[in-house]
Parts: sequence; structure tokens; C-alpha cells
Amino acid sequence: MKLSTGQANAYFAKPDPDAAGVLIYGADGMRIALKRQQVVSALIGPQGEEEMRLTRIAAADLRKEPALALDAVKAMGFFPGPRVALIEDANETVTATLLDALGAWNPGDAQIVVTAGNLKPTSKLRKAFEAHTKAYAAAIYDTPPTREEIERDLKAAGIEAPPQEAMQLLLSLARDLEPGDFRQTLTKVGLFKLNDPAPLSAEDIAACAPASIEAAVDDVLLVVGDGQAGEIGPVMQRLSAQGVNAVTLCIGAMRHFRTLHRAAVDTSGRPQIWGPNRDKMVAQARKWGPVKLEQALTELTDTDLKLRSAGQHAPALALVERTFIRLAMLAQR
Repeated sequence: MKLSTGQANAYFAKPDPDAAGVLIYGADGMRIALKRQQVVSALIGPQGEEEMRLTRIAAADLRKEPALALDAVKAMGFFPGPRVALIEDANETVTATLLDALGAWNPGDAQIVVTAGNLKPTSKLRKAFEAHTKAYAAAIYDTPPTREEIERDLKAAGIEAPPQEAMQLLLSLARDLEPGDFRQTLTKVGLFKLNDPAPLSAEDIAACAPASIEAAVDDVLLVVGDGQAGEIGPVMQRLSAQGVNAVTLCIGAMRHFRTLHRAAVDTSGRPQIWGPNRDKMVAQARKWGPVKLEQALTELTDTDLKLRSAGQHAPALALVERTFIRLAMLAQR
């Protein structure tokens, strides 16, 4: 059975205990690993691996010994409880072996959890799991976690649904961070708030977020938005030393100025800006106004196109720095 993105997220949180197995595939290895970890944990519980109810098989080993998959599916465990046969990094070279194991599966056997990279629609492995009445196939796309996923992970860490400001900041971090870094941030937040009954705040999240995100957003973008052209050079030097990518800075700047623009045209009196810098960003939105913010977004779009152009020869960070200086001077007009 083929799972949509929404169905897959629900399935990983609560998989079918009577299924033959699930195929998890996609281009992002970290996202695949996180989903695999989630579904295996849901199937066998936190003690499953210690109780030897999980058998890990690398695809490379399966190519050498094809019988490993079927043996893992049919083996009887010493401890009672559900079992999982995990085949990692599968590809078309082990498809026939996996199809044999899937075809021989019977109720009571170990579930077959397979992870793979990108699989074409014509993939025999993908077709087999999609067509099987007791198996599932889920594609993992390069998209940030949803609000529901974040709330679920927070709840697992003992944190109930956070206030809107904190949730908006987490959603922003989910877009900016790599999946593993974001999961680590949520883990830190859970430890930071351990036995703390107070609601999760933006300050709590900022204390746990990676320093590079804070530097890129809080330092250079706030300096640009405040029109402090003379301070941009030193901040850019520090970011360069930290290895911050020019394209990342440009994308972050576009997001920052889009947020300011939404606040500038807001007529509700409650601008949708969240995070520890909310007051400063609201002030920037009022200072800039919609017209100048649209000019800023045009400048940033042009810079982004130049950065991605094959004919661009100027140093990338220098190009971004010049754009930031022009924007800071625009803010002073």
C-alpha cells in the first residue's frame, strides 16, 4: 500500500502491528534514519533491541548471503514480543531477495522494515511494497517537520503544546536546520525544560538552538534591518570564519524581509512575528514600510540569482555583504 505524506507520518507514529513490513525511501539519508528509528521503536518498544527482537542487516551483507533476510523474518526470538528484520540501504541489487522474504512472510513472523535511497516509480522493490495488501511504502521528501510532528516530539519529551510564539519559532528553526540538528535541538529543549512547569518560551528555545542560526539571523540581519551599515563588515567577517554559506545568508535575509513586509502591510494590529527579537523586528517593519521592503526583496532576489549564476565570478560572501550594505543605507533614507 502506498502512503501519502500525511498517512506516512501517522503510520510511523503508530504502525500496524500485524503488517508484513514497510519500505521507507527517499533522497535525504538523515530523514530516512529518523523515520526508521521512529517506526522501529514504535513496533518493538524501547527494550526491543536489548531483548534481541531487532535484526539489522546491511544490503551489502544481504548481497553476499541472501538467506539472511528470510532467516531473520522466520527466526524465533528468545524473548516474547514483536520482532523486526531491518534491511538498510537497500537497492535494486537485493530486490529479488527481499521479494522472496516478503512473499514468504506469514502472520507472527518478524516485520520487514526496509530503508532505501531514491526509488523510481518503475522500481520492482517499490512496486512490490505498494501492491502488497499487508505491506506499506512511504516516500520521504526533503521537507521540514510539520506542526503536528513537532508537537508529537515535544509531547514525547514531556512538553505539552507550546504557546503560539514558541511554536512559530520552532517552525522557523525546522526550516533552517538540518533534520538531525533540529531533532537534537528538540532533545535539548526537553532536557532544558525537565521538571519546569512554566510554558515553553522563545527564550527557552533560543537557549537551545545552534549558535550559527542565532549569529546569522540575530546579528547580521538585525544589523541590516536597523540600518547600521558600519557594523556589517565585522559581523560578516565573524560569520565567514564560522563557515556560514553565502546562499544560506541570502535565503535567511529574504525570509527576514518577507516577515517584515507581512508585518508592514498587516492591518489587524497584531503582526505575525515571533521569537525573542519580535519587538525589534516590529519596529523595523514600521521604520521600513512596505515600499522600501519591496525594494529590499528585489535586491535580495537579484543577489540570489547572481549567486546561483554559472557566470558569477565575484566572491559570494563579498557579493552578499555589498547587498547588505546597500540595504542598510536604504533603511537610513
